[in-house]
Amino acid sequence: MTARDDAPAPLDPAPEPHTGLMGRFRNYFLTGLIVTGPIAITLYLVWWFVTWVDGVVRPFVPLAYRPETYLPYGVPGWGLIVAFFTLTLVGFLAANLIGRTLVDVGETFLGRIPAVRAIYRGLKQVFETLFSGKGSSFRKVGLVEFPSPGMWSIVLISQSPNEEISRSLPGQEEHVSVFLPCSPNPTTGFFFYVPRSKIIEVELTAEDAATLIMSAGVVQPGSAPDPKKAAALAGMANAARIANASALQPEPAKAE
Repeated sequence: MTARDDAPAPLDPAPEPHTGLMGRFRNYFLTGLIVTGPIAITLYLVWWFVTWVDGVVRPFVPLAYRPETYLPYGVPGWGLIVAFFTLTLVGFLAANLIGRTLVDVGETFLGRIPAVRAIYRGLKQVFETLFSGKGSSFRKVGLVEFPSPGMWSIVLISQSPNEEISRSLPGQEEHVSVFLPCSPNPTTGFFFYVPRSKIIEVELTAEDAATLIMSAGVVQPGSAPDPKKAAALAGMANAARIANASALQPEPAKAE
């Protein structure tokens, strides 16, 4: 069987987009930034926390128990280890009868100081709610129409107000206390009471909501960085490097 003369010619492959030397350097730089940026920032924050704890704990540790007394250099994280075991020991002592008695005596003493009493009680309630694992604060995420109609903001749902505040709020509907974090710093924001019917609960964790707020919507829930994407970027950079190297190599001389 012979080929037909009117058969369509095979399509040529689409030409690859031309990438100059500066474009390749730009791709290399962005790939390196994506790969190393989160690692560097994470290591910096961990190092800052460790050195901060060391600086706070070191003055309370006698010289005989400091590693730098016997070594020509300090041991990073030693203060963190001392703080961990100290807090564990305090918790162990506070769990028995003698420890509870001492804690009650200390709380009674602090409760008689007007300026310190309000600060201590407020901080104690916050720590008990956050670290006891029994509270339900900030475990649900919702949407509230704020700051104007048609505009919705992410809020962290806390607990219902106490009976005295509930009686003072207008209307008969149940209210809920919420915290509206600000972007890009979610540690600051607004706290207010809103009717429960005005809150739209969403299937988001508090961590996803914080990421969404800190990134100002750039990082959406479910679009967490994938190691495969970083590997693909590295592969693209490697392919560009090979193409650049082959383009710079001289062509072999033809034999006469």
